[in-house]
Amino acid sequence: MKPSPLLPLLLLLAGPAVAQSVVFRCPGPPERFTNMLSAEEAKAQGCRTIEGAPISVVSTPKRPPASTASAPRPEGGKDRVDPGQQKVRDDDRRVVLETELRQAEARLAELRKEYADGQPERRGDERNYAKYQERVAELKSALTRQEADVQALKRELAKIGGR
Repeated sequence: MKPSPLLPLLLLLAGPAVAQSVVFRCPGPPERFTNMLSAEEAKAQGCRTIEGAPISVVSTPKRPPASTASAPRPEGGKDRVDPGQQKVRDDDRRVVLETELRQAEARLAELRKEYADGQPERRGDERNYAKYQERVAELKSALTRQEADVQALKRELAKIGGR
């Protein structure tokens, strides 16, 4: 028996239809992709077909319900810290913050001295004025950051009753 000459043609035409389904890209917030619509439904919703693009599906992790996350802790539960121990922790935190504040204020004083109100002394490697201006700009931004750090440390100390 001789094979039919139409068989390769039928296999060629049937292959893509079996291997790939039509995926639609539908408008709207949020934009969605689906292969669960008929051509008429997709057209009615304003969806366009996507051909030849691989589609990946990513699922989001499950979150615990908000009601359990914000549930109040029971009085006298094991999560409570002894008031004496909490005072020791607060005192330790205050000492650390005060030390950091002293160091930050010392660094700020050094930067202010080096910045010299926007007119720092030129170095030997700064014959090019652009290099000098670049260093001045870096000093100014470092000074601004250091001032912000000092203010943040002062705010933290104020929260726990220091300074």
